[in-house]
This record gives sequence, structure tokens and C-alpha cells, in this order.
Amino acid sequence: MLKGKKIIIGITGSIAAYKIPILIRLLIKEGADVQVVVTPSAKDFVTPLTLSTLSGHPVLCEGFDSVDGKWHSHIELGSWADIFLIAPVSANTLAKMANGLADNLLMTTYLAAKCPVFFAPAMDLDMYRHPATQKNVKTICSFGHHLIEPREGELASGLCGAGRMEEPEKIVETLNNFVKKKQTLENKNILVTAGPTFESIDPVRFIGNHSSGLMGFEIANACAERGAKVTLITGPVALTNDVPNIRRIDVVSAVEMQQQCLKFFPDADMTVMAAAVADYMPSKMRDKKIKKSEPALSLDLVKTPDILSSLGKLKKKNQILVGFALETDNETENAVLKLKNKNLDLIVLNSLKDKGAGFKHPTNKITIIDKSLRKKSFELKPKNEVAIDIVNEIIKLSKNKI
Repeated sequence: MLKGKKIIIGITGSIAAYKIPILIRLLIKEGADVQVVVTPSAKDFVTPLTLSTLSGHPVLCEGFDSVDGKWHSHIELGSWADIFLIAPVSANTLAKMANGLADNLLMTTYLAAKCPVFFAPAMDLDMYRHPATQKNVKTICSFGHHLIEPREGELASGLCGAGRMEEPEKIVETLNNFVKKKQTLENKNILVTAGPTFESIDPVRFIGNHSSGLMGFEIANACAERGAKVTLITGPVALTNDVPNIRRIDVVSAVEMQQQCLKFFPDADMTVMAAAVADYMPSKMRDKKIKKSEPALSLDLVKTPDILSSLGKLKKKNQILVGFALETDNETENAVLKLKNKNLDLIVLNSLKDKGAGFKHPTNKITIIDKSLRKKSFELKPKNEVAIDIVNEIIKLSKNKI
């Protein structure tokens, strides 16, 4: 699975660096193209000559090489790689990764990388379980990076515990499994909606909601990571995305979102409607700003288009349509009703009663319900992990449809 893949291995100052020559040989046998970048202290543990001989490329440590006079661009390196593996990762480098500290070529390349990032910590057990280190690991994982957990065993200090870098064979297996998993949605067209809609009252004011769009963006990213071509239709949000195979379309109102959904839905294999579309809009937008002159103001509101229902009526047998239900009461009953009435294949339920779930939280807690009313509940997780759970369930459903 790694044949032809361009892999950067970043090595930091850790005794576990002695395993990396074995890892490079295994990756080369798999057909990968390996470029090694080291921190200055890594050279105290493994020699550049060994690494360059095995990888077939000069080992990079500084942005400018005073010997050959070449500039090694971290931007070009970050764009070149299909996979970025930092192994072993010292506690010091974990802290730098978590906080964006760019004081060497490895860190500037890491910050410029657009590919999936894997990191394999290695250190003494007390250092690894220290709250600061654990906080840094969680922060790095929240970026969507992949932790290769250290193993338990005898450490260089003579102590036993969690801190041994995973064995090279297992690291290669992890990368192979990732690439295999990444291809599960290859050649699939996926439509995702995200964010709120704003329904204008006058040139200044609008009706909207508190959706940040993060859940929809993470779903789009998770689909793209599996090889899908994603069309992301988003309402007004402050989020950015730079994933190459995501086409982003910005809209403001429910009417605009419906127009774009109807345009792209016929060609979509799977559609995930994660947007929080406003339910009502003013019957008429005022041309001028409403002045605060009257003691009370009445607005005549009408329903916005029911985008999900309109797509449900157009859905073909080979298409999958997924909706969201954010509820405050009678959660399951309301979600099931929406599932049936709108001809959905799955509905993702989350409740505002659950602490840390819903709008403006980096986490979410969901229950997924299918047409047979089977329910699968998940614990509170970061939204990037929630997105993976949702995409996994969609893939399972698509296999059953074939």
C-alpha cells in the first residue's frame, strides 16, 4: 500500500532513534520514497551517513547547507510529502508541536506540511505521563494528527512502563492500514453542508443561529482523507480549509444553500446535511435599516425552504442521505420522526442537554439512528473524532447497499 508514497521521517533527540534505520529499510522495501529530516540533537543518536545510505537521499538538518550551498525549503518539503512521520518524538518536540514553535528545519517543515501527520513518542515513563506531556499529546491529536502510542516495556533508564517507541514493523503496519483506509471513498462524490444560514431582516440585521460550522467541516475533511471528492456548501463561518480535494462553496441564506444543494445533489453518492439552516426568514427584507424608534417591533416570518426534505424526495436508491437533529427535548422521538419524514438513511442526533455537545463546542456527543431504528451511541469526543465515527457508519451502510 505504500508503494510510490513520499514519506518524510522526522527524527528527534531520543535513544529510540536507533530503530529508525530499520524503519527506513522496511519502508524502502514497501516501495516508499523516504526523506529524512533530523533535529541537531538527533545526530547524537544516529548518524546522517547511515540514514542517507539507507534512504538514498541526503539527510536534512538545516535550512541552508553551508557545504553544498543549497537552500532546503521547508515549504517545498511540506508540500512534497504524502505522509509525515515524526519518530521518535521527544518530550521537547511534543511541546514544540503543540505550541507551534519553529526553531529548526524539522519544526518549520512540520508547520508547513499539508499531508497526514503521524507521531511516535519515546521517553521515560514519568516524562510521558507528566500532565504537561499528556496535555501536549491531546493538543496535537486535536489537530487531526495520528498518535502511535508508545509501548510498555523496559526503558533506557532501566525502569519499566509506557514510553518505548513502537517497533518499526508495527509503525509500517499502521501506515499501511491508514493508506488502505484512506482509499475507502476513492472515486466517490460526497456533498456536505455546514454552518448556519443568515436570513436578512434589513441591510444590518439577520436571523441566524450559533452554529460555528466545525462539525460539517470535520466531516468534509474526514471524507477527503478517505479519498473522496467533496463539495462543501457552507453558510457564513470563520473557518478555513486547505484540503486539496474539497471544493468549497460559500452561501448566506437558506434559499442560496438550497439552490447549491439541488445543483450538486444529483451527482453525489453520499450527502451529509450538517448545516444548521434557519427555520424561518422575514417575509420581506427591509431596504433600509430599521430605526430604534418604536417601543416594540413585529416581524412577519415565513418558513425557509426545507432543503433536507427536498433532497429526500429526489434521492435515488444508490444514494445515501444523512441528516442531523439537534434537540432539546424528546430527542429520540423527534430524530426518528425526522428520519422517516425526510427519507433519510441515517440521522445523527445530538442534544443540547449533553454538556460539551452542540454549537460552539470543539466536542460533540452523538447517537446515530438508521432506517431500522438501530441506535449506536458514542461518548463525548473532539469533533474531528466524531466525524470519523459518522463517516465509518456511512461507509458500513454503503457496503450493505451494494
